[in-house]
Amino acid sequence: MVRSINPKKAKRKNKKGEASSSSSVPSMPTRVWQPGVDKLEEGEELQCDPSAYNSLHGFHVGWPCLSFDILGDKLGLNRTEFPHTLYMVAGTQAEKAPLNSIGLFKISNVSGKRRDVVPKTVVNGDDAMEDEDDEDEDSDSDEESEDGASTTPIIQVRRVAHHGCVNRIRAMPQNPHICVSWADSGHVQVWDMSSHLNALAESETEGKDGTSPALNQAPLVNFSGHKDEGYAIDWSPATAGRLLSGDCMSMIHLWEPASGSWTVDPIPLTGHTASVEDLQWSPAEANVFASCSVDGTIALWDVRVGKTPALSFKAHNADVNVISWNRLASCMLASGSDDGAFSIHDLRVIKEGDAKVAHFEYHKHPITSIEWSAHESSTLAVSSGDNQLTIWDLSLEKDEEEEAEFKAQTKEYVNTPQDLPPQLLFVHQGQKDLKELHWHNQIPGMIISTAEDGFNILMPYNIQNTLPDLAA
Repeated sequence: MVRSINPKKAKRKNKKGEASSSSSVPSMPTRVWQPGVDKLEEGEELQCDPSAYNSLHGFHVGWPCLSFDILGDKLGLNRTEFPHTLYMVAGTQAEKAPLNSIGLFKISNVSGKRRDVVPKTVVNGDDAMEDEDDEDEDSDSDEESEDGASTTPIIQVRRVAHHGCVNRIRAMPQNPHICVSWADSGHVQVWDMSSHLNALAESETEGKDGTSPALNQAPLVNFSGHKDEGYAIDWSPATAGRLLSGDCMSMIHLWEPASGSWTVDPIPLTGHTASVEDLQWSPAEANVFASCSVDGTIALWDVRVGKTPALSFKAHNADVNVISWNRLASCMLASGSDDGAFSIHDLRVIKEGDAKVAHFEYHKHPITSIEWSAHESSTLAVSSGDNQLTIWDLSLEKDEEEEAEFKAQTKEYVNTPQDLPPQLLFVHQGQKDLKELHWHNQIPGMIISTAEDGFNILMPYNIQNTLPDLAA
């Protein structure tokens, strides 16, 4: 699996095209461009359609980040009103080891607007859609709201020096100020970031220019017992402080909290024959976790029973890069492969044979991240080396009558390709070499992604908890 990203200073790319006058461009139906199928002709370029998002923002922080995590906060659950504020932690992939750092981010003034899933033309006629587009172009170009306030997110950051590139970083769900990092030096380190988070929470100017130097801070724990570097790491959602770390030599170590520190079992759990790529604790059983490997298998473990898997099964014909355990439907486990395929496994029938209940081969490059939504049990997001972030709803099936009704109501403003899977809800592009994505657990519909050229915050317009009734 190719994980590294080009260690060059990231440059922000403008995703917005020049607004053109409706009188100079002939009216024609919008065509959905399919990556890997359609080709750009000479002189053509793709333009982002801002009307496809309730919110879309991009930013970079200097060196690119291979991994990040969204921090839980006390600003409220199920937040829906703009502007939003969020916190996250990220680790860099710098050109030289001493230049790396862990960044704590406060991102405020994340603006947006809730859009109709069905275009306004259904009710108000053709002019309504044109007016809405004009409003979008004006607001996007001016980056100001109707009352004159800026719609650009405010980025505040505090950095802590980290020797070596950060392969993966995760925040403890019960105590988000405690973070763990996997370094390319082979060390796993636990950090207390409470002072930095408090400084960001209490100030609107702390770290605002982003140029403050990285602070030197000793980790709470520095574990060097792995024989090689690794990428797999996960905090237990059930037992605060319990941790797993897996390396490229196929070994997994179990960490247990102990009097303000951690005790790491020196005897590793073994069962894979190649690199352990990802780890996921069960959301329903405190002692059970899953692992995936370059050997193409997924293993299920019970930490109370020995040092080997309770069971293991062949999941893909290539490296299994990532897995995600559904927190709302704990029998479902998603996996993404190096050949671009991703699958859904029903763990209730795993002993009866093939537990694969869904399999998709839409992506043609390695799957780099996969994660179930925290708010919809059938929805998950996937990122790939083909520079696409896709969102899927597995509850959907093709319904020709419903499609015909929707097409009639929207007056064929969008010509949807016939060969797209009906479960595919959204395709996000514009980032180079996508590496990781996360849903925000407290802001329904919000996804953050990281790539070689920086971060995106996106809220697709058609990802809602309850879709409106077309007949309403």
